[in-house]
Amino acid sequence: MTYIATFYSHYGAIQFRKNCEKMHLEALVMPVPRNLSSSCGTCVRFAAEGEFPEKNEEVEQIVRIEDSGYVCIYHADEE
Repeated sequence: MTYIATFYSHYGAIQFRKNCEKMHLEALVMPVPRNLSSSCGTCVRFAAEGEFPEKNEEVEQIVRIEDSGYVCIYHADEE
């Protein structure tokens, strides 16, 4: 499955991408899609089956990409 994680800072996005790479997950830092809001404007698109990279305090949300759009699977405000 493919996911997008948004962040409160650019630094958080870079750290998350590095964590993905350590887990041998394909990850790409890119601008946040227009219909997802983000504090810093940078997101990480990554593919994962099962185990996710560790979330830190910089992760704003994680959405799963589906044919019908985005499905939120984590949002920091909901914890």
